[in-house]
Amino acid sequence: MPRPDLVIRTTEEADWQAVRALRLEMLRDTPLAYGETLATALDADEATWRARAARGTTPRQTSIVAIDGERWIGHMGGYIPDATSGPMLVGVYVAPEHRGDEAGVSRRLLEAVEHWAREFGGTLRLEVHEHNPRAIRFYEKLGFTLTGRSREYELAPGGLELEMIKPLH
Repeated sequence: MPRPDLVIRTTEEADWQAVRALRLEMLRDTPLAYGETLATALDADEATWRARAARGTTPRQTSIVAIDGERWIGHMGGYIPDATSGPMLVGVYVAPEHRGDEAGVSRRLLEAVEHWAREFGGTLRLEVHEHNPRAIRFYEKLGFTLTGRSREYELAPGGLELEMIKPLH
């Protein structure tokens, strides 16, 4: 159960060290879930991490974190890839000990991303690796459905990224 002082907020440039630590945790936990390798993330310089942290304050994108006391326990981001596709959910992560319906962290993060996304369209899209059934079930539980569209996953081990979509009410 999240502590009463659970904070859901956007990131800013000054958060770069915490953003870096959380991203490295994400990549170690589920490397297949992100379009980046741990090695690439470890090689990124401070300017890159500052820019990533600033996504929470940048137009047409967002970066939202869950902080339980001092511990950063979750992240969801969003961006607008192009004028026709609408908002896309990316960088989804909740620390293992804070996962599940009872904890409510993922739902609170998603509510914040959906609030942001409504400015840009009536649906929220995401891509999930075909060999990540836990994530697919999680997204289905949150109201996403498979569209039948897919694309090649560009990193090893390859495979497909499956598109899912959720209407925003």
